[in-house]
Amino acid sequence: MARLTRGHVSAVANEQLSGKQLVALAIEVSDYAVAPHSRFHVGAALESEDGIIYTGCNVESDSYGLTICAERVALTKALSEGARSFNRIAIIGIQYDENGVPAKQEHGITEIDGLGPCGACRQLLWDHCRDIEVIGGTSNGEVGRVWRLANLLPDAFHIDR
Repeated sequence: MARLTRGHVSAVANEQLSGKQLVALAIEVSDYAVAPHSRFHVGAALESEDGIIYTGCNVESDSYGLTICAERVALTKALSEGARSFNRIAIIGIQYDENGVPAKQEHGITEIDGLGPCGACRQLLWDHCRDIEVIGGTSNGEVGRVWRLANLLPDAFHIDR
């Protein structure tokens, strides 16, 4: 059964969300990104083992180094609400131009064929989610690429607990 954390209008009950539906939630939350410097809006939707979806968007800082990625926002929301086991995460990125519309190239909207998490996010996801499925969605709502986290972070650093 899938449920969404507060702040979302709709939920899919009594069934698992498809990868495409998870990507759609990542796109939805990317609208809330605070990205005045890069204008690159990232959204993430993290599914816990009990079917609750935790979303996050990137939040940039004027000091750059304090910028928080969408994946880490979703993960910290989930952890702060008690979730400890996760199935998968969907991530999307959309580049906007100076007018606030998706950036255009000569042949149409810039498309990222499945955005993967940055190195820091890969490590934090490994720390708290281990080998979950990572869905790199496209800005038009498709599932672009799918990985296992272990393939994105081979020989991951971890401390046995």
